[in-house]
Amino acid sequence: MTPVAIITGASSGIGAATARRLASEGFHVIAAARRADRLTDLVKEITAAGGTATAVPCDITSDESVANLAATVRDLSDPVTLLVNNAGGARGMDPVERGSVADWRWMYEVNVLGTLRVTQALLPELEASGTGTVIVLSSTAGLIAYEGGGGYVAAKHGQTALAETLRLELCGRPVRVVEIDPGLVKTEEFGLVRFGGDAEKAGAAYRGVPNPLVAEDVADCIAWCATRPHHVNVDRLVVRPLAQAAQHKVHRIG
Repeated sequence: MTPVAIITGASSGIGAATARRLASEGFHVIAAARRADRLTDLVKEITAAGGTATAVPCDITSDESVANLAATVRDLSDPVTLLVNNAGGARGMDPVERGSVADWRWMYEVNVLGTLRVTQALLPELEASGTGTVIVLSSTAGLIAYEGGGGYVAAKHGQTALAETLRLELCGRPVRVVEIDPGLVKTEEFGLVRFGGDAEKAGAAYRGVPNPLVAEDVADCIAWCATRPHHVNVDRLVVRPLAQAAQHKVHRIG
C-alpha cells in the first residue's frame, strides 16, 4: 500500500516543492490549493517523473471546501499518514498603530484557522493509519517579534501555539506533531502577496543576501521529518540560511 500525504498550499512555492519531494519519497500526494490549473500542471509533472498525485482544489478558509477535501481522502484505499499544513501567508508591514484589521483578520484566518480546519477534518484518517504525522509550517516569526510584522507575528505565534497544544493533546495516540519554522526563504509569491504585488518591495528583503533559502530547502526539511521512524518526533525544526543568524541579524553584500 502507498502512504498518502496531503499538502495544502501546493500550487506554488514551498507547497509545490514539497509535493514533488514527497512524491519522490514514495508518497501518493494529495495536492490541495485554490488554483486548480496550477495543481493540474503539478500533478502532470509529478506523474511524468514517475510519482503519483491527485489534485484537489481547496480553500482552507472555507468549511465546505475543507469538508470536500476530507471526503476525497476518505474514499482512498491507501492509508493517510501525513498532513503538511503549508498554506499561509502575510499581508502588509504596517506598524501596529496603523495596522489593517482586514489584513490581520486574513492572516489569522489563513495561518491559524486554516490549519485548525484541515487538521480537524483529517485527524481521524491520520489516527486510523496508526502512523500519522501532522506537520505545521509556521515561521521564525512564530518565535520572535519584529517591527512591522505584528499581524503576521501574531498569526504565526498562534499557529505555533496550536502545534504545541495539539502535541500535548495527542500524547499516547499514534499521531506525531512536527513544527517547522523557516527564516528567510526566497519564493516567487510570498513577498508579492505581502506587498500587494509590488515587486520592488517584495525583493528588498532578499537584496544582497547570499544564498537565501529556497522552497526546495524547506521541502527537504519536511521530507526528513516525515520519513523518520514513527517513534521519533521532531518537535520543532528551525531553519535559516547561513546569512541569517537571527531575525534581525542578516549578512548582506553589495
